[in-house]
Amino acid sequence: MKKVTEKPLYWIGSSLEDLKKFPEGVKDVMGYSLDVAQRGVKADNAKPLANVVKGGRIFEVYDDHKGDTYRAVYTVKFEKAVYVLHAFKKKSKSGIATPKPDIDTMRARYKKAEEHYAKNFGGKK
Repeated sequence: MKKVTEKPLYWIGSSLEDLKKFPEGVKDVMGYSLDVAQRGVKADNAKPLANVVKGGRIFEVYDDHKGDTYRAVYTVKFEKAVYVLHAFKKKSKSGIATPKPDIDTMRARYKKAEEHYAKNFGGKK
């Protein structure tokens, strides 16, 4: 049986503090989904977010709780690490689209993840 190596998980910006504010059950779902991502697998509640960074391999995990939707966004672009870019409660009541301020936050934090990876792992990938 092949041993699966778990990639380290890094939290960019306030993503960890924001996730800690989620309801307990939602935190459990997010934690499990991120653990699965660290093992190189996509969780059932993960979907790609193509409109953030081209080629960034960014995914969103979500969970609903009492009429609210909670999201955590991460990237698996990098060979040796998983980065959580953003965690938030969706505030928009119209449509399923991710609000622009949240997309902007993800883009800025993706750049920070690239910088962290280059500095700590010696490369862009």
